[in-house]
Amino acid sequence: MDLRIQVFLLSVWFQFMIVAAVTNPEDAAILKSLKDIWSGLPPNWDGSDPCGDQWVGIECSRTRVTTITLSSMGLSGPLSGDITGLSELQTLDLSYNKDLKGPLPSSIGNLNKLTNLILVGCGLSGPIPESIGSLQLLVFLSLNSNTFSGGIPASIGRLTNLYWLDLADNQLEGTIPVSDGVSPGLDMLVRTKHFHLGKNKLSGLIPEKLFSSDMVLIHVLFDSNQLTGSLPSSLGLVKTLEVVRFDGNLLSGTVPSNLNNLTNVNELFLSNNKLTGPMPNLTNLITLSNLDMSNNSFDPSTIPSWFSTLPSLTTLTMDRTELEGVVPATIFSLSHLQTVNLKQNRLNGTLDIGDSHSSQLQSINLQKNSISAFTDRPGANKDIIIILVDNPICQESTDQPKDYCTASERGSTYTTPPKNCVPTSCSSDHISSPNCMCAYPYTGILHFRAPSFSGVGNVTYYQNLEQTILEKFQSVKLPVDSVSLSNPRKSQSQYLFEISLAVFPLGQDSFNRTGISRIGFVLSNQTYKPPKEFGPFVFMGDGYLHFTGETRKSEKSASIGVIIGAAAGGCVLLLLLVLAGVYAYRQKRRAEKANDQNPFAHWDPNKSSGSIPQLKGARCFSFEELNKYTNHFSDTNEVGSGGYGKVYRATLPSGQLIAIKRAQHGSMQGEQMLIYEYIPNGSVRDSLSGKTGIRLDWLRRLKIALGAARGLSYLHELADPPIIHRDVKSTNIMLDERLTAKVADFGLSKPMGDSDKDHITTQVKGTMGYLDPEYYMTNQLTEKSDVYSFGVLMLEILTGRRPIERGKYIVREIKMAMDKKKDLYNLYEILDPTIGLGTTLKGFEKFVDLSLRCVEESGADRPSMSEVVKEIEYILQLAGLNPNAESAASSANYDDASKGYQHPYGNESFDYSGGFPASKIEPQ
Repeated sequence: MDLRIQVFLLSVWFQFMIVAAVTNPEDAAILKSLKDIWSGLPPNWDGSDPCGDQWVGIECSRTRVTTITLSSMGLSGPLSGDITGLSELQTLDLSYNKDLKGPLPSSIGNLNKLTNLILVGCGLSGPIPESIGSLQLLVFLSLNSNTFSGGIPASIGRLTNLYWLDLADNQLEGTIPVSDGVSPGLDMLVRTKHFHLGKNKLSGLIPEKLFSSDMVLIHVLFDSNQLTGSLPSSLGLVKTLEVVRFDGNLLSGTVPSNLNNLTNVNELFLSNNKLTGPMPNLTNLITLSNLDMSNNSFDPSTIPSWFSTLPSLTTLTMDRTELEGVVPATIFSLSHLQTVNLKQNRLNGTLDIGDSHSSQLQSINLQKNSISAFTDRPGANKDIIIILVDNPICQESTDQPKDYCTASERGSTYTTPPKNCVPTSCSSDHISSPNCMCAYPYTGILHFRAPSFSGVGNVTYYQNLEQTILEKFQSVKLPVDSVSLSNPRKSQSQYLFEISLAVFPLGQDSFNRTGISRIGFVLSNQTYKPPKEFGPFVFMGDGYLHFTGETRKSEKSASIGVIIGAAAGGCVLLLLLVLAGVYAYRQKRRAEKANDQNPFAHWDPNKSSGSIPQLKGARCFSFEELNKYTNHFSDTNEVGSGGYGKVYRATLPSGQLIAIKRAQHGSMQGEQMLIYEYIPNGSVRDSLSGKTGIRLDWLRRLKIALGAARGLSYLHELADPPIIHRDVKSTNIMLDERLTAKVADFGLSKPMGDSDKDHITTQVKGTMGYLDPEYYMTNQLTEKSDVYSFGVLMLEILTGRRPIERGKYIVREIKMAMDKKKDLYNLYEILDPTIGLGTTLKGFEKFVDLSLRCVEESGADRPSMSEVVKEIEYILQLAGLNPNAESAASSANYDDASKGYQHPYGNESFDYSGGFPASKIEPQ
């Protein structure tokens, strides 16, 4: 058969395979590699198309894997670095897989789209890599209940979007990192609301710089560590705090007086330290419900009068705190009080709890004091446990010892009762649910880290907890029939309150894997919020062994499947290799041809203000040259990575810096290396996020917008043929050493041929958030699609926010907040503070109006890029700047001296037909 016909048939077959397969080939390959490494995976992980075949625990956006949730699956094996090649991954939850062991790979920082990293209750160990600080979009970081060691990475301080930080219950050691002008630290996390760092081996002083008034923390948990020195007074500056735990450390010195300013604190635990000095005055803590300062060495004092003024107090624990004198009856009259523990002090005299004590009062423990008498009111005190063991009053020999001389603390005995039904006698290991149905429940333990109630006897709390858990499961459409709580207890360390949870399936006797995964995720990522009195919690799920519809296949069937799969895979591999060879040959010919072609041959001077640009020829490099320039592609020269592969920095013998994109193994996006001009200041996104340290004020942002607009205007109206970029976004606008904007990454670009007229019908590609909705709905690509993306970019430049952030779309947020009758269009709260708020933003309203014109739903209602350029030039003039000044040089390298355009891709040739730069070499 003629070679051309063979190649044609192979190409047709290959195109069919691409259409038939939903999942991006690189993502599919990575998931298949995980399948080889992990055991215990869901049985339906056996197809070739994870997205199309709906593998359990896998969610996709179009062709890319965005979510992996596999909690309580019984996975075992290492957390392979292969997983970090899923460049679009946003959520990774592998919680409650105790046999998932080994280190967290250092390449975790490559997952730059990740918002949720949840690995609770696994068997992971080793240090937490510094590269975790590269996950700039991270909102939830939960690595608690593993065996991680080493220090807390200072780079976590760079996670400016972090809401939840939980590293508790590990073996982390060393000091608490804070910034020093060079290295970041936890003090930089001014948007974070949760510091959960208890039950580790942290040591050293608590830095005064750790806390500030800029923070919005609500939970600060550093309990059960080895911290020394005094409690920093800066803690009192964080007015948003609700739960504070520093118990179980080696803290000394006095308690800062400004803790009295923390008027929102509900739980305060300072017990089991070496604190000294006077008992702190906490009169202003009017929301305080649980106070524990036991086992410290405060100055001897009588019971402070402010104890009796805390209206929300439920639990007072002050054993071994050098208290002396008579216990005032006013303490017991607090309306919410449940438990008082004042044992092992030097309290004396007569105990009288009065007639007006709290109706909720359940327990008073004054063991090992010097109480000599008790005013007993049997009717009023009958439901209260009073413990006076080891006091003088109980040392008298009597025939009938009083109850308070033999009493001990009473634990809770609660189990969810049947709901108006008779419990069923279930066979095997089925369990009867609250609705009297026999089933296999999903079980685990809820650990509450700072409950505000005493945990004794009051079933109302547990009933409320049951109801809210069930309502949450049902609100997110989970197949849950009922939930059951049992065995509430204090943990062995007495620092936590625990209760067992069982979740029962709806309409069948067991859950499928998807149901278990979704239930685990609701509990692991804090989607469920318990009633306020329970405070912060962590759930530790058990493995589940009774998945619906799963039967074991015979070894014979499995072997046949392996043989068939291997044979089919071998055929596919052979065909792919042939196609790769053909593709590489064609790309090489195109690269050679690009050296002799000038894409500006049809430049029309009447359409521009300058002469025909001069393009230097593209150069081909050998593998040996690039290998030498990058020191054998060493990690020290690596500057980034993406869907194509890794990017390396190198220096040519001439001294010019270049960037080299090298395809990663198995990449389906191209098989050559791409050579670019190295851009030192990164992308606009880098600067907006603070990564580069460059402050973008209003004028700089205008200049950058103008530069990018001029580059796109050139592509649409001056290049021949015209080019639609198709992926305009902040990460594709680069800034050189003069902050000159350069449009980059033309991997998705499309040339407009003569036959295309006003649009190209093509498969939708681009980046969510920037994508033109008209293009998305019709598959018809026009220049106005770039205009829409540019409008989103303009809004991003204004706000500093990503187009889609925490489920909110920037275009909609701007439109909803905008009020043209108010200053700055009422957008003050949405704008990036570093833009220069407080100064006059000349032309601001016109910039907003222009951006909203660009994001009109209909392309016909949007301006052209040349109109956008003229409008931004006018705005710059309003701001008092010359739009043609050097600092406003465009992405097309606007040359002020010649008043003309140079090539928009630096000195790099561009292969218009294929969308890749012509500086390439063949893979080795």
